[in-house]
Amino acid sequence: MKVSTYNQDQIIMYHDDCLNVFSSLANDSIDLIVTSPPYCMGKEYESISDDIESFISLNKKVLAEAQRVIKKGGSICWQIGFHVKDSVIVPLDCLIYEIVQQINEPLSSEEKLYLHNRIIWSFGHGLNAEKRLSGRYETIMWFTKGKDYVFNLDEIRIPQKYPGKKYSKGKKAGQFSGNPLGKNPSDVWDIPNVKANHVEKTKHPCQFPIAIPQRLIKALTNPNGVVLDPFSGSGTTAIACIIEGRKFIGCEIKKEYIQIAGKRIIEALKGKIKYRPDVPVIEPDIKQKVAQKPEEFKW
Repeated sequence: MKVSTYNQDQIIMYHDDCLNVFSSLANDSIDLIVTSPPYCMGKEYESISDDIESFISLNKKVLAEAQRVIKKGGSICWQIGFHVKDSVIVPLDCLIYEIVQQINEPLSSEEKLYLHNRIIWSFGHGLNAEKRLSGRYETIMWFTKGKDYVFNLDEIRIPQKYPGKKYSKGKKAGQFSGNPLGKNPSDVWDIPNVKANHVEKTKHPCQFPIAIPQRLIKALTNPNGVVLDPFSGSGTTAIACIIEGRKFIGCEIKKEYIQIAGKRIIEALKGKIKYRPDVPVIEPDIKQKVAQKPEEFKW
């Protein structure tokens, strides 16, 4: 097990299998787990077979450990998509839900994992399918350990569509109807994925944007909380922790990605990391030529 620490142990990265790292962590020691496990489709960073049975086996082990180490009132966020083979898909969030229910069976109500949202991460760009509709979303399953949990809604509110709207009648007639801090962002998040010329792009083929863990960290932890990512990849969750002032523990088995993550962590600690701020997606300006419909197009 190789360990890299940054900024007086605020950020710790293990070059090792996450199950080995979990064995070194105490019960009830982590505030939030944010991760995206491999989908078992033969990607270069996967060390297991490209089948559903391998996915189920891996996630049973990792989620059982996640339940053990997460604090009561802490959260587990599993960002997951679809297993795709020969144009046939399996919705992996359904499998994750079943695995969690199996883990819950012998546990007390305070120890059980409860699902509060299936957050839909919607993105506008990706591979174009030919034998099915093109996939443009994945899900983030938000579980808490127990029913009394950290949730800082005010930290992630977004601007209202009609901030000047007022009550028309009743005791509040004439007063603004919206919260001055913004509205609840709902369970559908429109956040661009990391492709092509995205400012955050690295060599990792399935990198998720910093805005996803950043929003989860703000909502589900307090300052100086401890966040764990057992499948750290290029270090995205670590970067979000640095930006938001949280502690981080990460695991990654591929040396190349550990090196990429280390470089990004150092840049983030120096305040030089480039990333897309968590702001609403801007609609294209139809006055610009690139946004105008070519005459040859039939739609």
